[in-house]
Amino acid sequence: MVDNRRLSSSLGTLKSAKDRGDLHPALDELCARYGLSHMTFLVVCSGGPSGLYPYYCTTYPDTWTEIYVDNHYFDIDPVIDVVRWGFLPVDWSTLDRRSTQVYRIFKEARSHDIGPHGLSIPIRGPKGERCLFSVSSNLPKRDWSRLRASIIHELQILSQYLHEAVLSVSGLREVGRYRKLARRESQCLQLLAAGRISKQIAGDLDISENSVKLYLRSARLKLGASTSHQAVAKASFLELIQI
Repeated sequence: MVDNRRLSSSLGTLKSAKDRGDLHPALDELCARYGLSHMTFLVVCSGGPSGLYPYYCTTYPDTWTEIYVDNHYFDIDPVIDVVRWGFLPVDWSTLDRRSTQVYRIFKEARSHDIGPHGLSIPIRGPKGERCLFSVSSNLPKRDWSRLRASIIHELQILSQYLHEAVLSVSGLREVGRYRKLARRESQCLQLLAAGRISKQIAGDLDISENSVKLYLRSARLKLGASTSHQAVAKASFLELIQI
């Protein structure tokens, strides 16, 4: 169930980030709001030439970040592989930790209070962008499972919105101009953001489910979005819809 007030406040927090220095406190605020230990956003590829890689913003302790970078853990961390082959959110419990190197990464991470549990969401933009949004938790396994289930829809929208915000404030990409959304397109995105599925949106608007899918598809095309969650985030980022 989506908490619209919480999601709206979170998007407002991200929207207030006007430069790179604002991103860390914004993520800190989101961690507190969602009861998470840490958040990290990593730009693997911006879809264009840049010398800023790997670009990231994170709430991880500086000591752990330095160890991670100095030891080139980017090259062996299975979490990073999620952005290379995945499209859907991946819980860290499903990652292969059998190799000695990977086991050591997770053991070291826990010693720096990163948390034993986590979720990573790959983001693929229309211009070849490849980014990864990860959250971690120190909660007991059962509590983490409940929390993950209750916030995953919001995290998917936040990950896409953060994708737009990070690429914009970091100078990796200029915000483009997009075609105006039709009324039905906006309504469908608005309801999708509230956690409704196509069948429910059709009932809410008294239209067919096929029509809903067509409106969401046309909204994605207008916004240059790869997924409906990305379309919701872009529409909110551009203030075409209100969440």
